[in-house]
Amino acid sequence: MAHILALDQGTTSSRAIVFDEAGSVRAVAQREFRQIFPKPGWVEHDPAEIWETQLATAREALAQAGLTASDVSGIGITNQRETVVLWDRRTGRPIHNAIVWQDRRTAEDCDRLRHSGHLPSFRRKTGLMLDPYFSGTKIAWLLRNVPEARSLAAEGHLAFGTVDSWLIWNLTGGALNGLHATDVTNASRTLLFNIHDERWDDELLDALEVPASILPEVRSSSEVYRETAPGLLGGPIPIAGVAGDQQAALFGQACLRTGMAKCTYGTGCFLLMNTGRTAIRSTHELLTSPAWRLRGHTDFCLEGSVFVGGATVQWLRDGLGIIQTSPESEALAASVPDSGGIVLVPAFTGLGAPHWDPYARGALLGITRGTTAAHLARAALEAIAHQVADVVSAMEADSGVAVSEMRVDGGAVANDLLMQIQADLARIPVIRPKVTETTALGAAYLAGLATGVWAEPADIAEHWQVDRVFEPGPDHDRTAKLRARWKKGVERAKDWEEG
Repeated sequence: MAHILALDQGTTSSRAIVFDEAGSVRAVAQREFRQIFPKPGWVEHDPAEIWETQLATAREALAQAGLTASDVSGIGITNQRETVVLWDRRTGRPIHNAIVWQDRRTAEDCDRLRHSGHLPSFRRKTGLMLDPYFSGTKIAWLLRNVPEARSLAAEGHLAFGTVDSWLIWNLTGGALNGLHATDVTNASRTLLFNIHDERWDDELLDALEVPASILPEVRSSSEVYRETAPGLLGGPIPIAGVAGDQQAALFGQACLRTGMAKCTYGTGCFLLMNTGRTAIRSTHELLTSPAWRLRGHTDFCLEGSVFVGGATVQWLRDGLGIIQTSPESEALAASVPDSGGIVLVPAFTGLGAPHWDPYARGALLGITRGTTAAHLARAALEAIAHQVADVVSAMEADSGVAVSEMRVDGGAVANDLLMQIQADLARIPVIRPKVTETTALGAAYLAGLATGVWAEPADIAEHWQVDRVFEPGPDHDRTAKLRARWKKGVERAKDWEEG
């Protein structure tokens, strides 16, 4: 039986999962790593720690499954997308901590670019917003603020990568002739890549003052990149699939036809709709990105990115201490019939789609003497679902297609109450699959298609199975009132910090 090793490098942990050719999980290994917060609104990771934890989990997963390198047909890589690493090609050492996708330090840089008239060009060419979320302004910040960065770039010694590139480079030898490459989905999140021409764009590079010499080669999402260095995993294994985490989840959910949509509930929430070969330009503040490039063709997607999803529950646990573990949020929230009239807007790092306000901050509204921890827990779950419902509405308006169902994945989908609240607020069926490791599974599928484990994408769709369907409840009036109150809360949270 064939096996694929999927490396799932996320925001808070590195994981490795071994899948067999039926798409079933054979082994899982996971290690968390540090979250570094140098200043309010700044979020960093140690790139060396990312690499070390990812390599350790890969070795552990293979050992758990009782496999050697020769038993593995290929490696698929999926990753937190907009996080930026710069390193010295000669030594392999990063010149600074990675700046994480959640980081907001470049909000004023984005404002300056907008005021200088650059927004239309960026929107047209990249499908993105001018927002600190994306990689480009992070790269520019590092080039300005790390003393040796510009000189290293001028000498041809500096390399930029999103986390996939950092892993590929290290897996293929690092400073000893490592491959400097990325795939089209990750490249598309940098603000530097023209998604229509599928190339790095000189005008965008000039606007951000980023030298082309530091950029990786852009490849498809499903092809053999290179084999791993022999000593790392006990022998060479082809790296054959690469995709940013949300596009990988769309593929893993078998959303292979136009109009199919999925939502991943992780640190943030990410709703993507397959739009086929058409790159729809959003008029409702959504993002247009390649979904994947496969066998010479690129499919596109619309995306709405919610910055704080599962992190809302983490805040209840770590910030407020009202629960000890994240799963406790479901029982606590279920102990009350509603949120008691309170609204929590978790704009802890600004608001993403469809609002795009980096100066928004969290707000808790409607508190009375009767407000309890249970009401707050319920409001937290509602906040996650409201944000996703906002994106569903925008996506339907952009595409002209009603979202008939939403396939869901990520850690929070185990919360039945959250899934039911989501179905009620978005007014669509929410479908949870039997295998919820869809981000890693998507990377595995892309690798398996390149190495012959699966012949066609249609073979993948046959493996997808339903665990449970959450149907929207009948009380439309109550839902309408909750949605109206949420929208009032969002308006109160906007533009809180001064730009």
